[in-house]
Amino acid sequence: MSEEWTKTFIRYLQIERNASVHTVENYRKDIDDFIRFMKEYELDSYADVSYGEVRAYLSVLHKREYARKTVSRKVSALRSFYRYLLREEAVKENPFVLASIPKGGHRLPTFLYEEEVEALFKHIETSGSLGERNKAIIELLYATGIRVSECAGVNVSDLDTELSTLLIRGKGNKERYVPVGSFAMEAIETYIKSGRKDIINGKENPEALFLNYKGGRLTTKSIRTMLKKVVNDASMSARISPHVFRHSFATHMLNSGADLRSVQELLGHSGLSSTQVYTHVTKDRLKETYQRSHPRA
Repeated sequence: MSEEWTKTFIRYLQIERNASVHTVENYRKDIDDFIRFMKEYELDSYADVSYGEVRAYLSVLHKREYARKTVSRKVSALRSFYRYLLREEAVKENPFVLASIPKGGHRLPTFLYEEEVEALFKHIETSGSLGERNKAIIELLYATGIRVSECAGVNVSDLDTELSTLLIRGKGNKERYVPVGSFAMEAIETYIKSGRKDIINGKENPEALFLNYKGGRLTTKSIRTMLKKVVNDASMSARISPHVFRHSFATHMLNSGADLRSVQELLGHSGLSSTQVYTHVTKDRLKETYQRSHPRA
């Protein structure tokens, strides 16, 4: 079994598919996991894998008690990998074609109520350069609904302070412009003029907007760690991740009357189906509209 195929597939994802770093890393992990399974079952090459082995692998995933969404992602990744191998004539069939991807169910996104968001902002420690940076990050996450990877990837040059817009590079390096609200804009400008300068402290000015204490680009892991600390310091019991702000952004926009297509564009979703999951929380607003508008309500 040649691991060279994994390397060439990764290059294919990066060059031909223009896949994001996050997507490429997930593919790599899923293929590596399947390679370990193959070694355990003494399968010497990818061509030795039949539908029977695929079913055995699915059984292993089931015993590990993986979430359906995770299993679905692994099957989808390996199906794409074998499609590539088939194209390159490394195998004669794609055994994952017949594998049924388990439906992920309809788990609703976790979001914060507007009162919870306000309470969190009141408890953010804003003193010092890192405090100013943290407030700017959290304000931006909630104001735009961008992904944590997109937040970490923002450069100073991406920000248009006159138009209050931000250039975002999303999945597959697709670019979009998002408006930035006044609260977030004020927090970012304060950070740039004060906190960010203190962090750089005479060193060469990096292109990244959000920096760690050493002056390097802040990672997604660091943003998650920072947010967890802010929540703990605020003595809030809710489990809040950067993605919760994305969910909250979409939910509050729809509740306030934004149309689904606009929210889709702001979130950078390729299709409406990904955005429609947020419509569940508009029920209260629909009920209010019904009560106000229907003569027999």
